[in-house]
Amino acid sequence: MSCRSATCTGPMLAAADHWTVTFRGPGGPGGAAPQRVMDITYAQAHFVLGLQGIVGRNVAPLDTAVTSVGYIAGGTLESRNVIPSELVIGRTARSYSAEVRDLIERRIAELADVTARAWGCEAHTEYERGPRALINQAEQVRVSLAAAAATVGAENVADQLRPTTGGEDFAEMMQVRPGAFMRIGNGVGADGSFHGLHTPKYDFNDAIIPDGIAYRVNLVHQELGPAWQDQ
Repeated sequence: MSCRSATCTGPMLAAADHWTVTFRGPGGPGGAAPQRVMDITYAQAHFVLGLQGIVGRNVAPLDTAVTSVGYIAGGTLESRNVIPSELVIGRTARSYSAEVRDLIERRIAELADVTARAWGCEAHTEYERGPRALINQAEQVRVSLAAAAATVGAENVADQLRPTTGGEDFAEMMQVRPGAFMRIGNGVGADGSFHGLHTPKYDFNDAIIPDGIAYRVNLVHQELGPAWQDQ
């Protein structure tokens, strides 16, 4: 049976950070005299491969961490015979604990630096911390589940959703007040198709908006109790 609402107690979503590494060198002819050039493309290639070692060999096997490259840019198509003087790599990093988060930030900078020096170039690392890990509180989960059950029926609500390494800035609000994050299912298309978030064919299902509104109203009912409903 598919669920229309789902949450869990404790860790649910990861800390979501972004970082950029810029490799710089003199640039020069890649075809006519490559031996005279410090090739930063070699540095970035070894750096990208080495990144997987941070998760595979520096992070404990039972901890959670992700590093994924989403952007690489350097040189121009109009000058394909020229080794670029600058190459930029952009990536995201996900983690659950403060210790792993600190480790990833430190190791990325260290790896970029030693890789650049090994290939005779320079590297500059910028690490930007995003939302912290989202940790649901037990009491707020209880209230959220009751509101969801009142909205779509208990049979359509799951209370042991498996955590993911997605990120959510609601985690920052929960540093001020305890809370819980609830997922509302988007459903599938009439033909049975499904397209995930951040994919080219994702299409928000407008039909779930009334359920979302009803859920928020039922949250108020749960918080304020029967006395408020009788007014």
